[in-house]
Amino acid sequence: MAITTKDHAIPHSSTVPANKGEVVQLFVRERDGTPLGLLPKRRAVLMLHGRSVPVLAGFDLRHKSYSWAEALAKAGYDVFLMDLQGSGRSPRPKMDDPRNVNPASQNLLKPRPPGFTPGPANYAFQLNNSNSDRDELHTVVEWIRKERKVDKIAFVGWSAAAFTMGPYAVNNPTKVESLFLLAPIFPPDGTSTPPNPLPQPGFPTFLGTRWGLESGWNTELSCVGQREPGMVEKAWAAIMENDPVGRTWGPPEGLSRIRNFVRWGWNRATAAQGDVLGGSVPVLIVYGDSDTQVNTSPPSANPELNFSVPALYDAVAGAHKLMVKLACAGHSVVWEAQHKNVHHLSKHWLKQLKVDGKTQGVFDMDTDGNLSPAP
Repeated sequence: MAITTKDHAIPHSSTVPANKGEVVQLFVRERDGTPLGLLPKRRAVLMLHGRSVPVLAGFDLRHKSYSWAEALAKAGYDVFLMDLQGSGRSPRPKMDDPRNVNPASQNLLKPRPPGFTPGPANYAFQLNNSNSDRDELHTVVEWIRKERKVDKIAFVGWSAAAFTMGPYAVNNPTKVESLFLLAPIFPPDGTSTPPNPLPQPGFPTFLGTRWGLESGWNTELSCVGQREPGMVEKAWAAIMENDPVGRTWGPPEGLSRIRNFVRWGWNRATAAQGDVLGGSVPVLIVYGDSDTQVNTSPPSANPELNFSVPALYDAVAGAHKLMVKLACAGHSVVWEAQHKNVHHLSKHWLKQLKVDGKTQGVFDMDTDGNLSPAP
């Protein structure tokens, strides 16, 4: 079946403090696999990135079978992928100026850009916040609903996407069909209220390196064959393809510009609010058994940095909730051998909203895709 691919620029009145009130164009890629004879029966899926990886690099890597978006499109879904401001191909306000990167990382800006002299930021604030991220998600959701004439959209989010998609689903249950969270970041005791003042002092941009990607990933490799040879290079190339400025900075392999955002409103209270999650919005949570980012061990004394996936499952108040732990998988599972099982699991979930025929429970999945109830 042919897959139609089209990139969209969605107008949005920005609520990011750095460009508040400006009409910006949010990047959305559509990969439409809806058979022509079934166009009135479209089913839309919206995919959202995490903190550091642009949406196309994470969900639409054009290498072998790694494109999750393509897998869902081939299954007959109309798939949309969006970048929030500060990431990928959406606007990156205040991030083009190398002085606005983390002061502790300014030494990485060698030898590019030429003539750069370290110094204080000319915009000394964090960039995005929970409100601005959810506002952007809302704009894209409303655009999809209108353009594709659908009432509800299935959400798929990786990592820090949970901070945006989780609370949005709680507050907009009539617009969200289901929630699939891969490796979700969840601080059960995180704050519910925004800090004062906003924007928060700081800087807009962190920097990531190719070596940082590889070294962090290496710490989560627990099985032979977990990562195919050459995948670090493929993933980094995809990140650089979606960062036209970052790839001209620092060493020849470039630097990744990572937005600095302040968050709130994603915790036990939110996950349980109104019995929405697990109620009118069914939830599937999937994570890798060697993912050290989603489960803080030992627990952090800072509740904002103390993360737990099982705590998210427990906090979801509704009965329609499932959790699957993947064997031999880390936080970068979208680029690991288990990616095929993630794709298969998501297709099964989107079609039936079940796992192994069940609508509630905790499971383990081995590398062959076999499910078993967790001990």
